[in-house]
Parts: sequence; C-alpha cells; structure tokens
Amino acid sequence: MKNNRHDPEIITSLQNPRVKEVTALQSSSSLRREKGLFVVEGLREVERCVESGFRLRSVFYCPSVCRHVPTPSEGVRVFEVSEAVYGKMAYRGGTEGILAVVYGNAGDRSLEALDRVLSGDTSAPLIVVVESVEKPGNLGAMLRTADASGVSAVLICDPHTDLYNPNLIRASLGGVFTRNIAVCSSEEAIAWLKARGISILTAQLQDSELYYDTDMTRPTALVFGTEADGLTDIWRRAADAHIRIPMLGRIDSLNVSASMAVLCYEALRQRHQTGDF
Repeated sequence: MKNNRHDPEIITSLQNPRVKEVTALQSSSSLRREKGLFVVEGLREVERCVESGFRLRSVFYCPSVCRHVPTPSEGVRVFEVSEAVYGKMAYRGGTEGILAVVYGNAGDRSLEALDRVLSGDTSAPLIVVVESVEKPGNLGAMLRTADASGVSAVLICDPHTDLYNPNLIRASLGGVFTRNIAVCSSEEAIAWLKARGISILTAQLQDSELYYDTDMTRPTALVFGTEADGLTDIWRRAADAHIRIPMLGRIDSLNVSASMAVLCYEALRQRHQTGDF
C-alpha cells in the first residue's frame, strides 16, 4: 500500500450514515453476517488484511492521529474524519487513526480450503484446535501465538464468537489474516485429523501425562477447550494422548492462550532438536 492520498470526502458529523454503519458493524455480529462486512482497525491490521486477499470497501482516517495514509485499490472510498468522529467509530483507542470496512467473503475458512493450502507441505503439520472458546480476546491471543510459533493451521470448532469480532482482530494483531484457519464442528475436525493420521493431543488435567514426555515431532494436533468447562467428552474419547502442564500453585489452570503458548513452543523445541524445524 502506497503513501499517496486521493482527495478524500470529509466527515465531521457524528450522525453521518457511514459513521452509524461502522459503529453498528463493530457491535453486531449478526449485522456483520447479514451484510458480509466487517471492520478492521489499525494500520498493521489493515495491511495484513489486504495482503491476505481481502477486499476493502472503504477506508476512514483521522489526519491528526494517522501517520500514514495507505492508497487503497481502485474503487475503495477514502474518508477523512474528525477526531470526534473517529472516536465514535473506533472500537478501541490507540488504533493509529485508521480503520477500514472490509468485504468478508474473501476468506474461505472450510476444511476443504485448508486441504488445498496444506497439500504441498511435506513437513509434519502442527495443528491447533480450539473448541468453543467464548472470549474474543483469548481467541485473538491464541491466533497471535499461532502466528509466532508457526503452526500449520488453526481449527476453530463450534465457535461462540465470530472471527471478525473487533476485539478478536485487535488481540490477534492481524493473526486472524496471517494464519490458515478453518471453522467447523468438533465432529468434522476429528474426522479430518484422523483421516490424515494427525495425532490428537488434548490439554487436560485429568488422566494425563506431562506435556514434555509426549512426542510432538510427528503430525500433531493440540486441542484446547474453554477455561470454565475444559474439553467436551467427544475430544477426550478421540484423543491419542491426554497431556497436562504441571500446576504447582493453588490455582489449577492457566489462561487458555498461555497454555497454548507453552505447548506450541514445546512442539517447536522438540522439532528443533530433531532437525524438523
């Protein structure tokens, strides 16, 4: 994205219909689904979104805050907004004074699409599976960790939040665009993993072995449930092994995104030692 600027339309009224639409998209998942649109805040996030093949409908920037105004593709409307207008549209502060309305139909998040992406990869895949995580911030942090640790893909099973929730996008720092992601049911995920010979390791405290005693150099799926309820029985029954992180204090669990980070980097450590990384 270049640093030139087309002549933008200027918006100063909080009652402008475009401002109202952005604020509604930020707060309503049903409206995002109905219109096939979502909002991305922040320069890095917008750029990663475009690099991943998503198409922008419009860009809004506040010149007193925004340090860099990207030149969008042809047909994308650009709007200059006042600080008051940007403050109303932005879901969170500190997003560099720029946001974009994005068409949501560019991302094929199916298992079939994931097959196409992974078909040329000859290395042992490392898959993260997330079952029914409710909090967008947690899921966003997990996608950020998935990007940092280079996991092959993330399967989001039976989600309780949509992928384009503004908190999720922000918490992932754009990881929702940089990672291979499929959204499916737990049943579909288990069938997909077993058909490909990927070992299923469920993170749980009961009936489990220590994570560092478990081989993660083979094709592996690390499966995580909710902090409140853990994994459902369907995953416990499907697992090839149950693994746990030792808990030495009085609190018997880590935040799910912290647990994921521990296990992903253990897999990375093992693979580095065997030369598979």
